[in-house]
Amino acid sequence: MARVLITDDAAFMRMQLKDNITKLGHEVVGEAENGLDAVEKYQELKPDLVTMDITMPEMNGVDAVKEIKKLDANVKIIMCSAMGQQGMVVDAIQAGAKDFIVKPFTAERIKESVEKVLN
Repeated sequence: MARVLITDDAAFMRMQLKDNITKLGHEVVGEAENGLDAVEKYQELKPDLVTMDITMPEMNGVDAVKEIKKLDANVKIIMCSAMGQQGMVVDAIQAGAKDFIVKPFTAERIKESVEKVLN
């Protein structure tokens, strides 16, 4: 069972991810609503896995990945992007994200990504 931090500025997206990740048997230990919040909560909670939205206020997902990588080179991050954000997804992967899922999410794709990144 992994401890997961969910990052998204939309509450309903966090709820959807939390629901899916909990059903996979993992524990959601925290939720962040922007990149800055995610960096702070990562330091505090030390989760095994982070889901990271790309477009958020305060600090975007790509910058948050870079900041978290400075804290922990082995961090496991899954980017969550909307259609048409391929360029930013590439930036995020180069910054250290391990995988990405595209909104709207399917339960199957979330499962596939979480298993791939954790194993």
